[in-house]
Amino acid sequence: MVMEDVFEKLRTLQDILSKKIALEQEIQEIPKILTTQEEMLARLKKTFIEKNLDYEKAKHSEGEYRNLLAEAERSRELAEKNMDAINTQREYEALDKEIRDASEKEQQYRKDLQKEERLLSDLDEQIKQNAALVEQQSQELAERKVGIEAEILEKTNQIEELVKAEKELTPGIDPEVLFKFERIIRNKMGRGIVAIKSGVCTGCHMILPTQFANLVRMGEEIVFCPYCSRILFYEESEEGEEDFFNIEDPGSLSDLDDLDDDEYEEEEEEEEKVNIDFDE
Repeated sequence: MVMEDVFEKLRTLQDILSKKIALEQEIQEIPKILTTQEEMLARLKKTFIEKNLDYEKAKHSEGEYRNLLAEAERSRELAEKNMDAINTQREYEALDKEIRDASEKEQQYRKDLQKEERLLSDLDEQIKQNAALVEQQSQELAERKVGIEAEILEKTNQIEELVKAEKELTPGIDPEVLFKFERIIRNKMGRGIVAIKSGVCTGCHMILPTQFANLVRMGEEIVFCPYCSRILFYEESEEGEEDFFNIEDPGSLSDLDDLDDDEYEEEEEEEEKVNIDFDE
């Protein structure tokens, strides 16, 4: 198979594999979203149970304060009735103290009772709100589960279609190359084959050795970038400049060192003759 055809197949395969990998990742992420909703629902239910326990405690305290208040009221009323039957100052003072103590307890118990009643009212409102949230979240979770099943099925069908298209392209390509190619795409954000321009890999933007770059330009075999591991293919630069140095050209700046002093002197003499002739 001509290498250009292989590169074209790989470029097409790159798009297919990128879509397939993206769908696979989306399918993996879907349960995580579901888990988040389940955790939220579990927290709401826990809060609902805790609020109900707090409500029961407050309800019990309210009953106790109500009983204590009733007892204090009875003690005060009884002491007030006994006022009519006292005969001495000492009895009056003792009974008056009993009435004051009962009144103070009655007042304190009434405050405590009102406090518990407010707490019960707040807890009751919180429980109602929490129950509504639990119901809403449970419904959304149930709907989400149904939607997730349909979503996973749809994405799975898309993957199957991509696999079919993948199998149509892979014949004639080395299986080891295909294995490396897919692994590169998974690790390199969907890019497994890139162009080389002006001796630079457009995948990692590293300058490649001249001999290596020329190997890519020849296009006779599949070459992997030594830096990012992507498959490389040659592409002319937009400016149309020469992308690679000619490694067969023996000329270089170092050749100047090979000239000896005599050659420099001969060149200077020739230049002087030319100048003299020109003046004449």
